[in-house]
Amino acid sequence: MPEVVVISGKGGTGKTSLTGAFAHLAQDLIICDLDVDAPDLHILLSPAKRSTHDFYSGNEALIDGSRCKMCGTCLEMCRYNAVRTGHDQYLVDPMRCEGCRVCVDFCPEQAIAFPARHCGQWFVSSTRFGTMVHARLFPGAENSGRLVTLLRNRAREASKEEDSSLILSDGAPGIGCPVISSLSGTDLAAIVTEPTLSGLHDLKRVADLCTHFRVKVAVIINKCNLNPEQASGIQDYCRDKGFYLAGSIPHDPEVTMSMVDKKVITETADSRIAKTVRNTWENILSIL
Repeated sequence: MPEVVVISGKGGTGKTSLTGAFAHLAQDLIICDLDVDAPDLHILLSPAKRSTHDFYSGNEALIDGSRCKMCGTCLEMCRYNAVRTGHDQYLVDPMRCEGCRVCVDFCPEQAIAFPARHCGQWFVSSTRFGTMVHARLFPGAENSGRLVTLLRNRAREASKEEDSSLILSDGAPGIGCPVISSLSGTDLAAIVTEPTLSGLHDLKRVADLCTHFRVKVAVIINKCNLNPEQASGIQDYCRDKGFYLAGSIPHDPEVTMSMVDKKVITETADSRIAKTVRNTWENILSIL
């Protein structure tokens, strides 16, 4: 089944709002929120959780106070300053521990455990638009790229189980590990940008990433009427690079009003803005 991921060079471009609208317009799909560090697609879709799963990744050191002889070996060898003293015993600061295991291996009393780190949870849920696979990392937790891969694999399994025809994902902003995990093996990246200098700069960065992974690119200019000159410059860039321009969507207060009601724009209005979003989705399907 084809996979479409909606991404952006930075946060705040309207990526999630458009993903929600596309989920409404699409048929027979699996929805996947891959922005695991700061997910917000659930705010629009109000998912009802069908199953909840813990996500473990990496390890963390834990000192057993009953066995520790306070020799100081772990304090001396930890290069991340994660070991500290407190109440006549050594403790490991979980926010500093990198899971390198050096304290575990060199402790003469074998007083340091090394359990798997509980980093977050992932869910399979039901929404009014279909099945949704999503997750939430705990604050400060790592390995978001690995969690993204887990979600994509589970979405593919759900697609086979339900015989769906499309996987639509809301990707993370930027060009970091979560985005790389979102892009590899996908069929189309719909990049949402804004008509500003920084918008064009961030578009170029994430488009270069897509090109590196040989992922087909479609560009959406959101709030295009706020700076027509910059919007025209983005169109020229897409033309020069051979990227598809899926749509130019004007700024409209109706989008904000629909978000306040926890709905997507195509649900609440049959207005010009809703029609533009529908045309953009049709263009994405034709590009796909």
